[in-house]
Amino acid sequence: MINSRFWQSIKQVTCLAAVGLALTASTSPLKCAAVTPSAAYEWNNVAIGGGGYVTGVYLHPLQKDLAYIRTDIGGFFRWDAINKKWIPLSDRKSLKESNFYGGEALAIDPKDANVVYIAAGKYTASWSGLGTIFKSSDRGQTWTKLNIDLPMGGNEDKRWVGERLIVSPHNSQVIYFGSRVSGLWKSTDAGSTWKQVTSFPVKPSNNIGITSINFDKTSGNVYANAYGSGIYKSTDSGATWSKISGSPAEVNRSAIASDGTMYVTHTGGVSKYKNNVWKTITPPTAKAKFNGLTIDPNDPAHILIVYDQYDKHDDPNRIFQSTDGGTTWQQKKPSLNNQIAWWRDWYFGSSAASIAFDPKIPGKVWLTDWYGVWQTDKISANPTVWANYAKGHEQIVAFSLAAPPQGSLLVSGVADVDGFNHNNGLDAIPTKDFTRTGAWFQDTYSIAYSESNPLQMVRVGGHRWSNSYTGATSTDGGQTWKQFPSFPANQMPLRVAMSANNASQLVVTLSNGLPIRSTNGGTSWSSVSGLPKGPGGAWYWGQPLAADKVTGGTFYYYGDGKVYRSTDGGANFKVVNSTLSSESWAMLKTKPGTKGDVWLSLDWKGLHRSQDSGTTFTKIPNVERAYLFSFGKPAEGSNVPALYVYGNVTGMGEGIFRSLDNGKTWASIGDVQKPIGNLPNVMEASRQKFGLVFIGTNGRGVYYGTPQN
Repeated sequence: MINSRFWQSIKQVTCLAAVGLALTASTSPLKCAAVTPSAAYEWNNVAIGGGGYVTGVYLHPLQKDLAYIRTDIGGFFRWDAINKKWIPLSDRKSLKESNFYGGEALAIDPKDANVVYIAAGKYTASWSGLGTIFKSSDRGQTWTKLNIDLPMGGNEDKRWVGERLIVSPHNSQVIYFGSRVSGLWKSTDAGSTWKQVTSFPVKPSNNIGITSINFDKTSGNVYANAYGSGIYKSTDSGATWSKISGSPAEVNRSAIASDGTMYVTHTGGVSKYKNNVWKTITPPTAKAKFNGLTIDPNDPAHILIVYDQYDKHDDPNRIFQSTDGGTTWQQKKPSLNNQIAWWRDWYFGSSAASIAFDPKIPGKVWLTDWYGVWQTDKISANPTVWANYAKGHEQIVAFSLAAPPQGSLLVSGVADVDGFNHNNGLDAIPTKDFTRTGAWFQDTYSIAYSESNPLQMVRVGGHRWSNSYTGATSTDGGQTWKQFPSFPANQMPLRVAMSANNASQLVVTLSNGLPIRSTNGGTSWSSVSGLPKGPGGAWYWGQPLAADKVTGGTFYYYGDGKVYRSTDGGANFKVVNSTLSSESWAMLKTKPGTKGDVWLSLDWKGLHRSQDSGTTFTKIPNVERAYLFSFGKPAEGSNVPALYVYGNVTGMGEGIFRSLDNGKTWASIGDVQKPIGNLPNVMEASRQKFGLVFIGTNGRGVYYGTPQN
C-alpha cells in the first residue's frame, strides 16, 4: 500500500507543475487542487463532413497524390491518399492569429515537392490585421513567416478566382504575388525578401486586385490579370508590362496550355488567346458564366470549365469539356458516389471554385465547390462518376451547441447547413442534418432545452437569403423537429431560452428588435417588457440570455453592463445589477443544480459569479480573460459541476482551462500544437461525460476535448 503522506506530496508536486506555481519560503498551506493525469487532454474535430467553401486545389507535377486545398475561412489542408482524408495545416495558429485561417492563395514549387507557400488572411479591413505569406519546406508540417505583410481577403469577394501566388516554373527563386489592394509583388530569393513591382501600370479596383498570374513555359512570358482592367504581359521577367489589347476586363481564372495558348474564363464567357488574337469560345448552350478552368497536361486541346456561382438545382451538368481547344463543347453528366449522407446531390459543383487535371494520373480530375472536394478517376466516362472526400475537412461555422444531460452527447446549430444531432457518435459523420428531420433552416442560431426534461428542445434560425426566420421544437432531444406554428415576420431570432420546468415557456431575443416570449411553444408570441433591443445579427456570438437551471419561469439577461431578471416566465424583466462593465463579447450562463447561480464572462474583464440571482457579482480571481466558458458533469464523487474557460489564467497564460472547485484552482487542458485559434465562438461541456468539452469555431468546425488518463 502507498503511504498516504507520500501520495499527497505527489499530488502537490503534480499540481505545481500543472499550474505553474513556484515554491516559496512561505509556510502557508498549499492551496491548489490536486491535478491528476486527467489534466492531459486530446483534442479532435467532431466529424461533420466538409460544409465550407474550398476555393482552390493544387496538384504537384512531380509527386503522385500530393494535393493541397485552400479554403476561405478554414485554412489549408493536404491530402492523405492512403487514409483518404485531409490533414489540416493551419491548426497551430492561435486566437490572436485567427486572421491567418483565411486562404487567399497557395503555390507549390514545381521543382521541389516539399516546398509550398500560402498567402493567409481573411479580411482586408484594418480591424482584421494584415495578412502574410508563409513558406514550408516539409509539405506544410511547419511554417516560416516571410517578410511581407499586406491586406488579404480569403473570405472576401471573388475569393473563388485565382491564382494570385505563383512560383516560376523556370526558377524556383522567383515568386509573384498579386494583392487585392497593394499591387504586384515579387521575390527573387524564394520568399526571403519582397519588392513591389512598381512598373506594373495599373492598380486594380473594387478590392479584388490582381487575381491570377501565369507563366508561359514556351516563351518565358509572364501574365497578370488586373481585375476590372484586363490582362498584362511582361516579356522581360517583370521589368516592364503592357496590356494585351482586347483582353477581357473581368477575368476569373486563366491557364496556359503546353502549346502556349492562353484560356480564360470571365464575366463575359470563355476566351482563348493564340498568336496574338483573342477568340470567344463560350459554349453555346451555357446557362451561366464560368469560373473553374483546367487544361490537360498531356493534351493542350483538352479543356474543362465549370459554371461560376451557379446554384440552380435543376441542372447538375455544370462541367463542360472540349477536346479541340474550345471549338466544340460537351456537357458532362455526373453520376455521384455521395459518401456523406447529409449532402444533397445539388451540392456537387455548387458555386464551383476550381477544377484540375491530376498531372500524374491520366483521366483523374479534382473539383472544389461551396461544400467540399470531389474526385473522378475517369473524366471521359459518360456519365462521369464523382466521389466526395470530406474526412478531415471540417469547416463549419458554429452558432450554438447543446450538450444535454440526456439524449445525444451533442446537438449543434451551424451556419449555411442548419445543424446536426450527433447521435451516432462524435467520430462519425451524421447521417442527416436538421433539415431532414422536420424543419429546414439555412442557419440555426441558438439551441436550448428544459432542465427538468432535456429531451424537450427548441432552436431558432431561418434563411438569410429570403429574410425569413422562425424556430422549431423537439420532444426527442433534437432527433425530429416541428416548426413553430407562427413567428413575427421579418424578424431574425438570435437567442432562445426555455424554462427549467415548462418547455412551452420560451424567451427569444431579436436582431435589432425587442425580445418576445411564448407560453405555448411557439404557437403565439407577445412582447417582453423591460429589456433593450437585441444586437444586430446574424454574425453575433454573444450569449446574453439564460434560464435558471432550477427555478421555473426565471430568466436572466445581460446587456450594456446591466443584468436583468424575470420571475414571471419572461413577461417582465427588471434590472437587478448595474455595477458590471459593458462588454459586447459577453456570455451569461446559469450553473446546473443551484438556484440563482448566475455566471457572466466579459472577455478581458474576467469571469463573474452571482449566488443571489444576479443581484450581486464577485469576480473569479486569477481569470484574466474569459473569452468562453461552460459547465459540465462533476468529477466522480463530487457534486460541483466542472467549469471550463477558454481565455487567460494568471501564471498560465492563454489556453483552455478546467476547474473542479468553482474557479479556485485551475488546470490547463489545452494543446499548444492545436490552440483552436480560428475564432472560437461557442463552448459547451458535456452533462453526461465528465471531462468532455466542446468548442465551436468560425470556420474549423467543432472540436471536442477528452481527458487522457
